[in-house]
Amino acid sequence: MEKRYQMVIIGGGPAGYTAALYGARAGLSVLVIEKMGPGGQMANTGVIENYPGFEEGIDGFSLGMKMQQGAERFGAQTLYSEVSMVKLAANPKQITVGAECILADTVVIATGATPRTLGLTDEEKLIGKGLHYCAHCDGRFYKGKRVIVVGGGNSALTDALYLSQLAHEVHLVHRRDTFRAEKIYQDAVKAAKNVVFHPYTEIKELITEEKICGAVLKNNKTEEEGTLHVDGVFVSIGRKPAAELFSELEKDENGYLVAGEDTKTSLDGVYAVGDVRQKPFRQIVTAVSDGAVAVHEAQKFLAR
Repeated sequence: MEKRYQMVIIGGGPAGYTAALYGARAGLSVLVIEKMGPGGQMANTGVIENYPGFEEGIDGFSLGMKMQQGAERFGAQTLYSEVSMVKLAANPKQITVGAECILADTVVIATGATPRTLGLTDEEKLIGKGLHYCAHCDGRFYKGKRVIVVGGGNSALTDALYLSQLAHEVHLVHRRDTFRAEKIYQDAVKAAKNVVFHPYTEIKELITEEKICGAVLKNNKTEEEGTLHVDGVFVSIGRKPAAELFSELEKDENGYLVAGEDTKTSLDGVYAVGDVRQKPFRQIVTAVSDGAVAVHEAQKFLAR
């Protein structure tokens, strides 16, 4: 027999498990489908210091486990598997997992987004060892030090400005000579005395000892290469939302699901939460907020 739930949540990160907590506590039958483990990307974070309630900080894996346990305490279930197909316009909605079709009255999409990488050898092994994808998460470790920020959009420039208040020197590396960022950010970067701009430049290699200690930079216009000694590298060249499955839903030009602060997507009874939705700021606290809002809206939908 096909299993049917009042709410199925695809993705077990902070947004997903917050939705599970609020949904289960409200008496809904809730299933979380997660392909890896609780916490999503957060689980790979060594120390989280900007999530309220943990004055000493907490590692991402432990926080993910706590969020899962909190939701399951009220009856939420977890299925570790990968969704292969969805039919979100159907009534009830259909989620295919392996050979099984799960039915849902409402669906919360919490599949997240992954940072775009530099594509360098052993890049993944250097995450947390001088290589970062979130300046607001890890910038405090570089107070008084020298860092690189890679990118030329709004995120890269705001990261450079944020780090310029902490680091001794910020090197902004961009493969073009013009930014895609808004003029207000460009003007602020130009005015920052400790931000050095490297146009037409890419990182060709990261130099490591036990952690990153430098980078080989190549000027794509002159073909010249040089070594810059730095303590850390922050990559800010965009993110890729995990939204390929959801062809029925409206997306923006970058592939994010279109959903406002009410988390409603273009289909009734379907909600997008966390990093997968179009939003100005992606942090754990904004993700958990989305999860709570989605359940509030889903309850109103179910009541109708």
